[in-house]
Amino acid sequence: MTTIARGGKSIYGAPLGILMLQARFPRIPGDMGNAQTWPFPVLYKVVPGATPEKVVLRGAQGLLPDFLGAAAELVEQGAEAITTNCGFLALFQAELAAHVKVPVATSALIQVPWVQATLPPGKRVGVITVSAGSLTPRHLQAAAVPLDTPIAGTETGREFFRVLIKAEKDDMDIDLAAQDILDAGRDLLSRHEDIGAIVLECTNMPPYAHALRGSDGFAGVRHLLADQLVSRRPAPARLQPLTGPPGLPHPDPIDCT
Repeated sequence: MTTIARGGKSIYGAPLGILMLQARFPRIPGDMGNAQTWPFPVLYKVVPGATPEKVVLRGAQGLLPDFLGAAAELVEQGAEAITTNCGFLALFQAELAAHVKVPVATSALIQVPWVQATLPPGKRVGVITVSAGSLTPRHLQAAAVPLDTPIAGTETGREFFRVLIKAEKDDMDIDLAAQDILDAGRDLLSRHEDIGAIVLECTNMPPYAHALRGSDGFAGVRHLLADQLVSRRPAPARLQPLTGPPGLPHPDPIDCT
C-alpha cells in the first residue's frame, strides 16, 4: 500500500490564521494576541499601518486591500480559517470571506444573533465594546446585529481605552482595565433591564472578564467571552501577576455564569 503525503502549504499544523493590528500594548493570557491563549498552534500576521486608533476611531479607512492581502498570505502559508483581533473589523467580513474562500470570523459581534436565539422571550443581548461612540450601524449591519442592540463602551474609563486605542503608554494596569469593563457593564444594565446576555466585542477583554463574572450586579446575566466562534483558552478567573510563572489554569472555551 502506498501512503501519500499531501502538500500545497508552507506551514502545517497551525490551522488558524489571525490578522493582528499594529500595536504595542500588553497581551496577557486570554488575549488572542498571546499565543499561550490557544490550545493549538496559530499563525499571526500583523497588518502594517492598521493601528487601533485608525481601525476603531477612523473606520479602518483605506485598509481593506491590506487586510485582503494579509489574509491571503496566511491562507497561502497554511491557515484553514481566518480571524482578527479587533471586533471593529466586522466591516470587512463579507470582503474577506469572499477573497480567501475559507471560513472567516472577523468579529465577536457575529455571535450576537446566535446568542439572541438562545435567550428566553423578553431578554436580549447587550454588547460591551472598547468604544461605543465608534461602533456604527455599518459595523452592526456587517455582523447581522440588530441596530437597537444595547451597547456600552469603555472610552470614558481610566485605563483600557487610553492604552489600547490612544496608545498613551505600553504598559497596562490590569486592575484599572478590569474596572473599566465592569463600569461599562454596570452602565449597560442600568439602562437596559432586559439584558439576558453580554457579548464582549473587544478580543482584548476576556482576560478582564472576571470583573463581570465576580460582580453581584450581574447575577442571572450570561457573559460570553469574545471567542469569535473558534476554540481558545480564556484567562483564568483571576490573573496572576504579569511577571509570575507560566502555566495558568484554563476554564472552558465559553464561560457562562
